[in-house]
Amino acid sequence: MIEAKVILGSKAPHGGVIWSISAKYHRFIHGEVMTHRVFSRNAMSSRAVPVKKIIAQVWNDPAMPVHWGSNQSGMQAGADLAGWRLAAVKLGWRAASKVACVFAWGFMKLGLSKQIANRVLEPWQWMYTIITATEWENFFALRDHEKAEPHFRDLAVAIREAMAAYVPQELSEGQWHLPYVGHEGFNLSGGLVRSAACCARVSYLNHEGKNSTIEEDEVLFDRLVGSMPIYASPIEHQAKAANSAGTTSKNLRGWIQYRELYEAQLRA
Repeated sequence: MIEAKVILGSKAPHGGVIWSISAKYHRFIHGEVMTHRVFSRNAMSSRAVPVKKIIAQVWNDPAMPVHWGSNQSGMQAGADLAGWRLAAVKLGWRAASKVACVFAWGFMKLGLSKQIANRVLEPWQWMYTIITATEWENFFALRDHEKAEPHFRDLAVAIREAMAAYVPQELSEGQWHLPYVGHEGFNLSGGLVRSAACCARVSYLNHEGKNSTIEEDEVLFDRLVGSMPIYASPIEHQAKAANSAGTTSKNLRGWIQYRELYEAQLRA
């Protein structure tokens, strides 16, 4: 099922809110999610997750379409299939996932890299993504709309409902929004490292499903953010409250993004 959860919501003194959302959705709409340039995002990577883990997901819980619209001219589907036609396409979709698992397993046994072996499984994968942004109006206008791709609309509705059920914490100027860490009870330097590492993994957990250690977070941070060229997307989710709603920092408004501060420090 498509899911959305607020990892952290923070409100600046000027009223601007920054949201970090954990989203689960069909891999086949991921390309459309990535078109929204106001989003900072990190997503599960087929290059990083072991083949065995993705095979297990696809075999046991393939990402099944929820909407089975009939074909017609244009981008929008027609009325949903029904009866034996609906049963047949559902059976076919699930059967195809089993075949893909068999081939992926064979590729793995032959020693093929996971960045290639995992690709045959992508139509049936669930995508796990963290999205951070301060401006959501255009996203909802486009995606929570009757003409939107229906699975993407389901995701937009799930995000909207998650936001509506969450009360952002009010912060003072200069206080930090740190997804997966929170607002209090941390050393700032350690909190930034922890938050960035979790955002890179899109989880508190490592790929073995265990809670990551501080040492693992530091190693991952140094490997991504401390490298040259820098892999900077994990440090786009952390931000401190600005003194004005008109402040712009990279793709954020009203908040100063950690990436901008980090890159300025590198240039100094």
